[in-house]
Order: sequence, then structure tokens, then C-alpha cells
Amino acid sequence: MKRLAYPTLLAAFVLCILLPMAFHGLWIPDESRNAQISQSMLQSGDWVSPHLLGLRYFEKPTGGYWLTAASQAVFGQNLFGVRFGSALVTALSTLLVILVARRLWNDPRRTWASGLLYLSFGLIAGQAGYANLDPQFTLCVNLSLGALWFAFDARTTRGRLAAWSLLGAACAFGFMTKGFLAFLLPVIVGLPYAVLQKRLGELLRYGPLAVLVAALVCAPWVMMIHAREPDFWDFFFWHEHIRRFAGEDAQHGRPFWFFVPLLFASALPWAVLIIPALRNGLAGWRESKLLFVLLWFVMPFLFFSLAKGKLPTYIMPCFAPLALLMADAIGRALQQRKLVALKLNGALNLLLGGSALAGLVFMQARQPQYHDELPSVLMIALVCIAWLLAGLLQLLRPNRFWAAPAFAAWLLVALVPNAMPNKMVNSKMPDQFIAEHLEQLKGAHSLLSNDLGAATALAWRTQRSDITLFNTEGELKFGLGYPEGQGRSIALEDIHAWLERARAEGSIGVIMRVNSASDEAELAMLPSDVISYRQNHLVVLLIPQATP
Repeated sequence: MKRLAYPTLLAAFVLCILLPMAFHGLWIPDESRNAQISQSMLQSGDWVSPHLLGLRYFEKPTGGYWLTAASQAVFGQNLFGVRFGSALVTALSTLLVILVARRLWNDPRRTWASGLLYLSFGLIAGQAGYANLDPQFTLCVNLSLGALWFAFDARTTRGRLAAWSLLGAACAFGFMTKGFLAFLLPVIVGLPYAVLQKRLGELLRYGPLAVLVAALVCAPWVMMIHAREPDFWDFFFWHEHIRRFAGEDAQHGRPFWFFVPLLFASALPWAVLIIPALRNGLAGWRESKLLFVLLWFVMPFLFFSLAKGKLPTYIMPCFAPLALLMADAIGRALQQRKLVALKLNGALNLLLGGSALAGLVFMQARQPQYHDELPSVLMIALVCIAWLLAGLLQLLRPNRFWAAPAFAAWLLVALVPNAMPNKMVNSKMPDQFIAEHLEQLKGAHSLLSNDLGAATALAWRTQRSDITLFNTEGELKFGLGYPEGQGRSIALEDIHAWLERARAEGSIGVIMRVNSASDEAELAMLPSDVISYRQNHLVVLLIPQATP
């Protein structure tokens, strides 16, 4: 059985994360945005300044899009190519967790358990097949803090220098992915650790090496973006960092405690084990390795909780140390045969699986979300049954089947995105509907959309950036302020004049996302005597060129 431990992890990654991600559409707005920005890099050859729909987009540095662009270059501009980067960095994060666990405990059970736990956390596994920047940034943070532990734990000068240099490089790549936060997180972990361990002198001696390496790695891109786009740093620093952290009008404002219940939900199917993991960490904080891992979890969690703006994926960097603490707690529980927490975790999964299955049956009987979609219903039912059985096995035989919930989590990640109700697919994955009419849309002289997510999906599918926005600006407001943005966003009162000019030049392809009465009013302003296709919340219009 021990010989199958790591092949099991590899098989789960390939079968449940890597392969299924090619079979469902891009979720908007994140996936379609990242796909289109990366695609534009390949088309323009500009790997320095990020552009969305051909307009400047300074909400993130450009480094986070490099891997997605590279994977599209290798695998093609398709669903697999867009998502491969997220899967790859999640696999590397899992490998890193395994390496750190081996260094911490030199115990095969805890080492393998750390990797299994990390790869099966709901948030981590779910984001592994999702084209977003958070898995990449999480790898950079994991690598920087893992390197920091290796630096403190090194027994030779050569090993210490290598670890501090790796820390600097990881911070640099994290900075080029999402910004200055990559430099802050190692500081808020390393500084209190060094003070509590009376190793502040070591931090001050070797820390400058990490800073120097980070500066050298960042410098070429930093200078190029400053020379090419002088406005980048002003917008990125003040809008994306200061306002998001402390501004009263911060995006995604949430209360301080927002991440507490979210942590337990994101840690499923291992939620109950958070409590013994943190309890053991707190009890053993005088032990240097447990203190470091505890600070690795607590300090970023507190920092993200203090921020005014919050999104669920912000706490992804907290899950590597949580997996390490949890693996240690499981190892202790199995050695001491104190299995209450494992049994309770099994009971919770049994309850959740049973409740989800009952909810599915009740929903389909009373207010069905699936209509003539039996395969999708069966896939959801299979996930619920698997979750129920995994919880039952962990409850009844925790010593032997403590890892069973991981398989339920992987099955959920593999099947659920491909089993969404059609009306949700049409609303949240518009590229699938666009693909059905792709040739007609690609041949249109002008393209128009009333929704930024649908517009980016249209741009990615047609491999065109010249999408005109109808009564929407969103996160492109900054880019629209430049000269090339003039005329790219059409107000309600100007749409008829724009249609007349555009039809005089050629045909028009339109993708409308219709979710409200105001969206229906926008649709009514467009010509009705045209070729029209509608699926739930999406409408495609093909408007021919006006006759002279």
C-alpha cells in the first residue's frame, strides 16, 4: 500500500483535475479575462504591458499572465491551454508541501498526508482547474515561506545562501504576479519567528541577500513597464493596494470575521480537523518548527482579515501550513489512537453528502434546475453518494480509511463543473454558446457586447480584441480613458447612431447577456429583423450590412 501512496496522488491529479478541465467552458469574468489578456500577448508580442480587449489593463502586473500565455502557445488557444498553468502550479505547490513536510518530520505518513490534504482541500482543488492568478501567486508565497523555513533550518552556509536566494526569487515572481503583497508576507512571518527564536541577527545578515536577488529578478520588467507605461505604478499602487486594503470604498468589502467561516468551508472535506491542527500547533509553539508553521498560517490569515476588500481566494496561501499542521495532528491521532476528531470529520461528511443528495432530489421534484439533463443530474448524484460513503468509511474505520474524503473531493472537482445546469452554463460560461456560432461571429465586421465577461469570452473565441462595449465599462474604465479607448464604449443614447455607422461599413456580431429588465431593455434597442439565437440568458444577434 505504501508503494501506491504517491502514484495515487499523481493519478488523482491527472484524472480528476488535469483531464476534466478541457470539457467545460470558461467561467466569467476571471477565466475569460485571463484567457484574453494572455492571448493578446501571443498576438501582439507585448509581454510587458497587460491589455484587455486591446486596452490598457493595470489591475495586475503582467507576470501572472506569462504562464497562461506560454501554455496557450504550447497546447493551443483552447480550454486546456488556458487552464494548464493553474493545474501545473497547484501540482508544484503540492510537491513543495511534501518536501517541507519531509524536512519538518522525516515521517513518511505525515509527509504523504500533507500532500494529500493540500491537494484535496476544496478551495485548492477547485482553483487548480480554474484559469486565475491566485494559484500562481499561492505557489510563489508557498515557495517563499518554504524557502524561509529551509533558510532558518539550514545546517551549512551554502544551503543557507541558496535558501535565502530562492526566497528572493520567489518574492520577485510573486510581485510580478499580484504585487507588493509578495514581499510583505515573508516579513510578517519571518520577523516574529526570528524575534521569538532569538535569531534576529541571522535575519538581518541574510535578509539583504533575498532583497538583492528579488530586485535583480524584478528590475528588467519594472524598468520596462515604467518606461513604456508611466501611469502603471500610480494606478497599480494606489488603486490595487492602498484602496483595496484600507479604503472605505474598497472593492469586495467584507467584515473582519469573513474568512473564519470561509476557512472551514474551503477546507472541506477536512473542516473538523482544523481545530485539532491549530490546537496542537498552539500547544507546541515552543518547538521551532511548529512555531514557524503556526506563524505561516496565522499571520497571513490575520493580515487578509484586516484588509477591507476580501475575496475567498485571498486565503489560499494559508492552506499549505494548514495541511502541514493537519498532517501532524492526524499522525499524532493515529499513533495515540485518539480518533474522535477523525470520526467527527467523517460524520460531518456523511451529513453533508446525505443532505446534498436529499436536496438534489427535493429540488428536482419541487423546483427543478435541470431540464432534460439526466447525465448531469446523475453526475451530481454520484458526487453526493461518494461524499456520503467517504464520510461513512471515515466515521466507522478512521484508522484505516481516514483519507477517504479526499477521493470524494477529487470526484466533485472532476464532475461538478461539467454537470452545471444549462441555464447556468449559458449565463456563466458564454464562450460555449459563442462557439456554436463562431464562424458567423468571426466573419462580422464589428462586434458588440453589453457585458464585459461575455465580451472577453467573445474576444478569446474569435481571437479579436476589437469588441465594442454597449452601456458598460467595469474594470476597463481606466483603459477607456486613453485615446485608443475613444468610441469603444457606447452609451444607451448613442447606440442607434453607432449601429447606423457600423452597418454602413459591414455586418455586426452581437453577444448580449440578458439577466435583468434593464438588459432586456438594451436588447430591445437593437434591430429585431435580424438572425437571432437565444439560450436562457444569452442572445447572439447577426446584423447584416445595410444595403446602399
